[in-house]
Amino acid sequence: MDKAANSILYLDDVNVSFDGFKALKALSLIIEPGEMRAVIGPNGAGKTTMMDVITGKTRPDTGDVLFAETRDLTRLDEATIAELGIGRKFQKPSVFEKLTVGENLALALAGNRGVRDALFWRMSTREKARLDELLEIVRLGAQKDMLAARLSHGQKQWLEIGMLLAQEPKLLLVDEPVAGMTDAETETTASLLKSIAGERSIVVVEHDMNFVRELDVKVTVLHEGTVLAEGSLDHVSADNRVIEVYLGR
Repeated sequence: MDKAANSILYLDDVNVSFDGFKALKALSLIIEPGEMRAVIGPNGAGKTTMMDVITGKTRPDTGDVLFAETRDLTRLDEATIAELGIGRKFQKPSVFEKLTVGENLALALAGNRGVRDALFWRMSTREKARLDELLEIVRLGAQKDMLAARLSHGQKQWLEIGMLLAQEPKLLLVDEPVAGMTDAETETTASLLKSIAGERSIVVVEHDMNFVRELDVKVTVLHEGTVLAEGSLDHVSADNRVIEVYLGR
């Protein structure tokens, strides 16, 4: 377990089977505090299953899944894992479209109060300052009073990232954040994620190689449920096995 020391996320020899199909095979992965990591790989490589295991949605058959060195995630449910400080952003943005951008963020800051209570909850000066800070981080200050329904696809993605940040996660799992975005939105998303890494760890699952290059972080390539290669994007892009199973397609 020495390797788990000083890690925020530690997966070792994780195996998951569904009706005989091995979705994860002896998967090992270590994420350090403040690290941003990109995870790439063909469809069916195990990327979603890996995130399901980390968030408690799927229980592994065998293997260690530790958070912040000591918490065994395989024994915890999804709600408990979220409370520990693991936030997950799915590919499709999930925001309250009939509320304004500011109200969406206020809801997230209000935590578990429920929608009705949260909307009538009075924010403290500190919480108002945090809301303004979040608006700035996600580049939506000018849209504070705009209904979320009127945001572009990219802006909705940023708003949801802001809503997750309001919960102060230690680890953020982000699934294909730039799918369907314009080039300009993609560039802004890379800048946004780079600005919040360091304070927290981020795992980004992505297919867009230009975006991954923009992130300029260590890359893990998954294939058939296990790690095929790891290193800089240039390093993994030059690996013949990665070219054969993924990049060459």
